[in-house]
Amino acid sequence: MSNAFADLPLSDALLEAVAGFDAPTAIQAAALPSLLDGADVLAQACTGSGKTVAFGLALLQRIAPQQLHPQALVLCPTRELAEQVAGALRQLAKRLSNTRITVLSGGRPLRLQRQALSRGTQVVVGTPGRVVDHLRRGDLDPAELKVLVLDEADRLLDMGFADEVGEVVARTPRTRQTMLFSATYPEAVATLGGEVLRDPVVVRVDSQVADDVLHQHILHCPANRRWETVARLLRHHQPDSALVFCETRGDCERLTDFLQSQGAAALAMHGNMEQRDRDDTWVQLANQSVQVVVATNVAARGLDLDALTLVVIAELSPDPASHIHRIGRTARAGRRGLAVSLVAGDREAHRLARIEAHLGTRIAPHPPLPASLPDFATPRYRTVLVLGGRSRKLRKGDLLGALVKDGGIPPAAIGTITLRQTTCAVAIEAPHAQAAVRYLRRGRVKKARVRAVLL
Repeated sequence: MSNAFADLPLSDALLEAVAGFDAPTAIQAAALPSLLDGADVLAQACTGSGKTVAFGLALLQRIAPQQLHPQALVLCPTRELAEQVAGALRQLAKRLSNTRITVLSGGRPLRLQRQALSRGTQVVVGTPGRVVDHLRRGDLDPAELKVLVLDEADRLLDMGFADEVGEVVARTPRTRQTMLFSATYPEAVATLGGEVLRDPVVVRVDSQVADDVLHQHILHCPANRRWETVARLLRHHQPDSALVFCETRGDCERLTDFLQSQGAAALAMHGNMEQRDRDDTWVQLANQSVQVVVATNVAARGLDLDALTLVVIAELSPDPASHIHRIGRTARAGRRGLAVSLVAGDREAHRLARIEAHLGTRIAPHPPLPASLPDFATPRYRTVLVLGGRSRKLRKGDLLGALVKDGGIPPAAIGTITLRQTTCAVAIEAPHAQAAVRYLRRGRVKKARVRAVLL
């Protein structure tokens, strides 16, 4: 176990990339020595514990930048998580020369992904179905793969990707290093580990967020007042950003409509939405342009928002492991968070009993909500979406400079800028958002015209 990144055999470029970090998290300190030594590792730790940095540093340490073929492959259960992981790896690799990271996931054009692979890439991050598709087409050649990472292995199996994972593993070299990371450790994960890992080092740190960081509560309510109770909880806590979980897509849409009718800036996110719409919803939550996203389990996996302070579970899941993943969306990276679960009727009381047995503790009741509550607040920001991103060599500084210098937008009015492959989302304080869009539509960024819309 290492108590400082400087004690690890990392390249100077990677040490520079983590120079602003605090000491390694528990999972990083426990897993990195073995990962950097080339061992297969089975690691279990709670969500938000720093697993991506752990396997990211290890795989980037092994990359040969001068060789433009896939050397590391990371499998993720969802498109959103694949994008999040790729973003984190790009941050770690920013000091590494000529290191390319490509995302292969559904909801994106195959043609662009094939072009990226043909130009050469060292790291591939993808979802199992799309990765298998590229393998079968011959676009992705894993012959010289050094590292295979199975991220959120329990979710990969829960979502029915066992066959695809098996096909990917079978096509990779037997000499590869394999890293399996999971928040929970059901029997299926143990079985998978036995099939894909060679003499693994097993690393386990707390699989639940510490009680002093994540506060959990339950709130009993009648089933016919579930949505009203969700709204009252949100009005009581007034979070800048909150995630509300529903069991079905229909409930997700209906609860979103109800919250909007109550004055909340709320959006839905579920698997039946186009990927573009899911991306736009996520970025508005990250930019604090909306207060609430109402989501199903599948859609919310991979939402990595350090500043998310509140999770509301509108209906308890029958699966305790799913509950752990839900509450793990808040209290990330050592920040404090609150998770409140609604319990309505005997069926959900039984689900609560199973969850508490799995956690090994009782969940405290939420204090009674006051009779009088404030209205929903108006979000501080609006999100301006610029149709141009990394593919057009656009940088955050280009947009910032254009908006401030030429567009007359006060620097303090500009919040988070999220740069993606084909778009860039800019959070701008609401009073200045329309002016920013008007400038972008008639002005220029890097001497080029851009298209911009207000989400």
